[in-house]
Amino acid sequence: MSSQLAAPRPLYGWAQPTVATDWTADMLERLPDDGWRYELLEGRVLRMPPSGTDHGNLEARFSRRLGNYVEDQQLGETYVGEGGWDLTQPGEPADTVLGADIAFVRAERLPLPPSRRGTSYRPLAPDLVVEIASPSQYQPEMGEKARLWLKRGVRLVWVVWSERRAIDVWTAGAAAPRTLRDDSTLDGDIVVPGFRLPLADIW
Repeated sequence: MSSQLAAPRPLYGWAQPTVATDWTADMLERLPDDGWRYELLEGRVLRMPPSGTDHGNLEARFSRRLGNYVEDQQLGETYVGEGGWDLTQPGEPADTVLGADIAFVRAERLPLPPSRRGTSYRPLAPDLVVEIASPSQYQPEMGEKARLWLKRGVRLVWVVWSERRAIDVWTAGAAAPRTLRDDSTLDGDIVVPGFRLPLADIW
């Protein structure tokens, strides 16, 4: 299997594509734990290195603030740990499974629909996705992934840049994100109503 996953030249900005094509969600789930993280884009397996320690710390702090608010207000559920979501759309010939650092699903869309073919990937686009960019990633490539999330049905995407102390806010239909910096306050818009987080509180 390792030879099937050898990486050719990059095609997608946020991850290395492999030579593995025409894969399904259940095949993706059966990949061995080899230290890489994997996603699936229209049947093409993508791989990424494991997240760094600082990434994990920021993810934990961010998820606590969002998760506590969502729970207190009974707005829905939050999901952390780069869990995979089956974003394959009806009629598509190949599967797409993307992983989110943090995801939020509103209460009226719960419980989650059952997984297809017995995988652990639920066939649903979250309402909100939070992507924490690594130091090696850049805005064009993360913008590519944010637009993909939105195209697949996500309503709001936050791309977090810890080194720049900034967050790109992506919404459906927008050609470019709105960038919030250290003196700004992030809000949940209509997706997470009432949620407000001064950016200076999370760095």
